[in-house]
Order: sequence, then C-alpha cells, then structure tokens
Amino acid sequence: MFKPESMTTGNNKADSARRTVSVMMTTLTAACALFAVVILLLILGYIAARGIGSLNLQFLTDIPRPVGEGGGIGNAIVGSLVLLVLSSVIGMPLGIATGIYLAEFGVGRFAGVVRFMADTLTGIPSIVVGVFVYTIIVLPFRQFSAFAGGVALALIMIPIVARTTEEMIRLVPASLREGALALGAPQWRVTLGVVLPAAMSGIATGAMLAVARVSGETAPLLFTALNYNDFNYYLDQPIASLTVQIYNYSISPYDEWHAQAWAATLVLMTLILVINIAVRFFTRKRV
Repeated sequence: MFKPESMTTGNNKADSARRTVSVMMTTLTAACALFAVVILLLILGYIAARGIGSLNLQFLTDIPRPVGEGGGIGNAIVGSLVLLVLSSVIGMPLGIATGIYLAEFGVGRFAGVVRFMADTLTGIPSIVVGVFVYTIIVLPFRQFSAFAGGVALALIMIPIVARTTEEMIRLVPASLREGALALGAPQWRVTLGVVLPAAMSGIATGAMLAVARVSGETAPLLFTALNYNDFNYYLDQPIASLTVQIYNYSISPYDEWHAQAWAATLVLMTLILVINIAVRFFTRKRV
C-alpha cells in the first residue's frame, strides 16, 4: 500500500524523537546511579582512611579504658551482636508472619488497619520507640537491660520486614499457588512449601535492610540498653553497643577517642557488609 511521503517523514521524525528521548533518559539514569555510587564510595573511603590507623587486634578485643591507656571495642562488638540476634529473634518472625497474613489472607478492614499501622511505624522516629520501651520495660523493672534494647530494635524491624515480605509474596506468580492447590495441598501447606521458598530471596533482602537499619540506631539504646564498659552476656543487665560507643567517643574532647570513634564506625560498616554478604550467599538460587 502506498504511503504519502509526508506521512513517512512524520513517522521517521517521531521515531527519531523517541530514540533521542530514550537515549537521554538512559544516560540521565546511568549518570544518577554513577553519582550515587561515587558518593557512597567517597563516604566509605573517607571513613576507612580515618579509622584504619586505629585498628589492631587489641582494639578489637579489649574493653574501653581511660585516655592514654589504649583500650578497645571488644565488648561493644559482642554487645551489638547480642542485640542484633535478640532483635532478629523477636522481630523477624513477627514481621514475616505479618507480611504473610497481609499478602495471603489479609482482606477487609482489619488487614487495612494492620497495613496502615505498619506504614506508620516505619516512619516513627527511633527515639520515640526508645522512650516507649523505656516506659513499658525499663521503668517497671527499674533496670536498663539488653532485653529492653532488643525489644526496641525489634519494634523498628517489624514493620520493615512485614511490608517487604508482603510485597515479595505478592510477586510470586499465581500459577504456583493454583498448581499446588490443584494437587490437593491445603492453603497453609501452599504458603509454607511453595510461596515462601519462591519469595525467600526477596524476604531475606528485606530482612537485611531491617538489620542494617537497626544496626545504626543509637537513640533507642540510650533509653534501653544504655552502655556497659565490660563484657556482659546477661539479658537483664545493661550492655555495650557499637553505636553508643561511637556516640560516647565522638562527643568527647579527646583526639584519641575521636580516632577510636572512626575505627569503630569502620568496624560497624564492615559488620553490616559481612552480614549482607553471608545472607546473599545462603539465600542465592542454586542451579
């Protein structure tokens, strides 16, 4: 069929304009991604440059000591791991269970309220969570404790894990559910045996985002776990943490403690990186 030359020319101009816009937007998004990566590398490099000089085995294993006597953050590393494990044990099962309910069974007004509360809790300042846990746990027992710190971090973790779990489960194709149901599997078996394994990689990523978020929290721990200048493994006693230790060192007037604060920041970043790599490794899809 014959097409007028004007129509062909118009189509060519439109295609050329679309290609130009596509190239421009692709270049812009690539430039933005490169800019974000460069900024991140600059921050990480600056922290590493400031903190690497104070890192040694004694610093990683010793406890804090007076200015001029060295000391380290061994108790803070152990305390942070205890708090992360405790908050994960409390927060992740509740968050994953909430996400499963919202994605698989959550219909009606109650599910809407739960979803709204999860979104609201995600935006609440962490210091408010710390004051809340201080009121309901620390004051009644008249004792700062690792347990209170773990509960505070778990409350921050739950809505993040819940919403991520819900979104990841919703991405699982409906054909997988229908196939399992057609074979006679009950709904709970389909959810646990088919849906969850298919969404596990995304759920693990969301869980690591939650761990990374709570790993850098300081304000809730000041109201709950407080601090302790020695090793402590009792959940009903105050416990040290890297974030509080960094805070204490950074506000001090001593250059030695400032250098130790940079080194502790580097250790905290490395700890989060190792956790993320480990989870990625164990949740990767095996061919």
